[in-house]
Amino acid sequence: MSSLETTVPKGSWVLVTGVNGWVGSHVAQQFLERGYKVRGTVRDPVKSSWLVDSLFKSHADRGDFELVRVTDMAEDHAFDVAVKGVSIIEHVASVLSFDPDPNKVIPTTVKGVESLLQSALKEPSVKEFVYTSSILAATMPSPSRPTHVDRNTWNETAMELAWAPPPYDPSRGSPVYMASKVAAEKAFWAFVVERKPHFTANVVSPGLILGEPLNRSQSDSPAWLLKSLYDGKTGSLTRLSPFTGVDVKDVALLHVAAALDPEVKDARLQAWGNYGNWDQVLAIARKLYPNLKWAGDFTGGATPSLTTDETQVIALLKKWGNQDGWRPLEVTISEGLKSLVAWYPRE
Repeated sequence: MSSLETTVPKGSWVLVTGVNGWVGSHVAQQFLERGYKVRGTVRDPVKSSWLVDSLFKSHADRGDFELVRVTDMAEDHAFDVAVKGVSIIEHVASVLSFDPDPNKVIPTTVKGVESLLQSALKEPSVKEFVYTSSILAATMPSPSRPTHVDRNTWNETAMELAWAPPPYDPSRGSPVYMASKVAAEKAFWAFVVERKPHFTANVVSPGLILGEPLNRSQSDSPAWLLKSLYDGKTGSLTRLSPFTGVDVKDVALLHVAAALDPEVKDARLQAWGNYGNWDQVLAIARKLYPNLKWAGDFTGGATPSLTTDETQVIALLKKWGNQDGWRPLEVTISEGLKSLVAWYPRE
């Protein structure tokens, strides 16, 4: 892998937004391991000091990892300082409040993308821009609604549900989040078409992300659903099964490939991983930790009726990670549960 041709050389700076987040920290880790320097945006550098004091300490001590404060990514010029001198931008940060009011989520998410793009447009050092979208920007996974996703497939249902008239009861939090990913990715591509930036633009759209957190604080994120299962709180998971479950390490690897591979341009990479459901995850959990009490099966065993062309993403996993396909679900769940059992021991 060391001899692969890359769009930018080792030692170049990579900006990772939301680097304290679960995906962002994994993206940063993989770039650092490949000899790149990483600047990460966070709202509060003090609360995220574990990145420089622990996780990436050796890199920070060498000057290869640093944090920069971006308090509100939706502000104009919010990223002007952060983008200075970077060659690659990985925009991972998003609004994960699951607020049911679309007015408090969707415009902010869109403005965050547009603000960073505007800053990148003014910085001549930027060569690559990768945006983290979601499978939910394209479709709602369902066993009863067969769907083929291609470059032009969008989750218009989520937009309709999100912008329906009030009241904004809590159940609308999920459609609002989905709609924010639809609107933000559409804004991303509209900017690319209209402004014709000097940098290459790509999108990585993960399925349900699973796997190993790099810090205990990440296990409390709404995005890290394995803890809900570990705690026996299956109610919120019912509507998220079946799923296409992808390992966070595969997601990070595809972010690296989307930025470094000279052949990946204007790509919308669907990073879906393995088709499954929470009953399968429970079976793995019971096998790994038979002495712990687990919830009963609750999904009916269905899997998504979704298809997409995975040719490019599977080839990138092989080229940049020497992997023959996605990381197995058993490995992904094992790594995630290992952290949970260590941090939240129970009988």
